[in-house]
Formats: sequence, structure tokens, C-alpha cells
Amino acid sequence: MTLLIIGLILFLGVHLFSYLKSARAALTARLGEGLYKGIYALISAVGLGLVIWGYSQTRAGPAAADILYWPPSWARHATMFLVLLAMICFAVYFHRGWIKLWLRNPMSIGVALWAAGHLLSNGKLSSVILFGAFLLYGLFDIAVNTARGYLPSFTPNPRHDVISIIAGIVLYAFFLLIFHPYVLNLPIV
Repeated sequence: MTLLIIGLILFLGVHLFSYLKSARAALTARLGEGLYKGIYALISAVGLGLVIWGYSQTRAGPAAADILYWPPSWARHATMFLVLLAMICFAVYFHRGWIKLWLRNPMSIGVALWAAGHLLSNGKLSSVILFGAFLLYGLFDIAVNTARGYLPSFTPNPRHDVISIIAGIVLYAFFLLIFHPYVLNLPIV
């Protein structure tokens, strides 16, 4: 559990540092943009690696028995729907369609939906820590961007909306049919 928490602190901490605009600007000026981005990417990668490693260690042993709640019977279906919406949001983030203008923060909305869905169907302490942290981060990012009045600025291409939805469904199918059963060894269907 310790590796999971350290990984979350590193991964989310470096992302939260980005909100401190003056501190980030000062550090970028001192290090240079390339070095700053390299260090940022390295800390993110190490943090994500520790999150994955730490979470995988909780699947067996004493940590596997730390159950906070038992998910309701309908949670699995709700999770599948929320994750589908999350994958579409992730795809929307990379395209310039009307959906991105409407959502404003598709990546953060996707993270929040993904995390909320997984919280619905996972009551283990390690799952609550992992998915709860990502849910809080996603909601925080949406709140900060809304308070700052962030609006994406581009000319939307309706074709990108169709591409986003198809790409999101393909991404969802990959995680449902390949990643979960063969990489995580946790079949969903």
C-alpha cells in the first residue's frame, strides 16, 4: 500500500504543481522548458509506475482482505457505462469537435467518470484510495478550470465528433476485451 500512496503523491503531485502558475513559470525559467518538461515527465512516469506496482501488490496478501464496502449488484453495469463515456471523453480531448467545446474539460471529465465508475464496483481499501484520488483530481481540475473561465478556442470540425465517438468505443473495446482480461488478469465479461 505504501508504494501505491507514494506513486499517487508523485504522479498527482507533479500534476497539481502545474496549477501554481508563478512557481511553474519560475522553475521553467530557471531550468529551461525542455528540462522542466523532461523532469515533469520523469516524475509522472515514476509515479505512475509506482501506482501500478503498488496497486498490483494489493491484489493478494493481507491488503486484499481490506474491504470497505461491497458493491451493489448493479454497479458492474453502471461502471461499464461510465467507463464507455470516459473513453469517449478521452478521445474527444484529442480532437477539435463541437463535443470538446461543449465539455470544455473532456480529459478531466473522463478521469472523473473512469474513477467514479471503478469506485462503484470496487470496495477494497486500495481501490478506494486509487480511484478516489483520481476522482478528486479530476473534479479539482474541472473546478479550477471553470473558476479560471477556461474555454477551448478553435473552429470546431463536426467530423472530429464522429471520429471521437468511434475512437472512444474502440478504446473501450480494447480495455474491456484485451487489457482487463489479458494484462490485468481481471476479465469483465
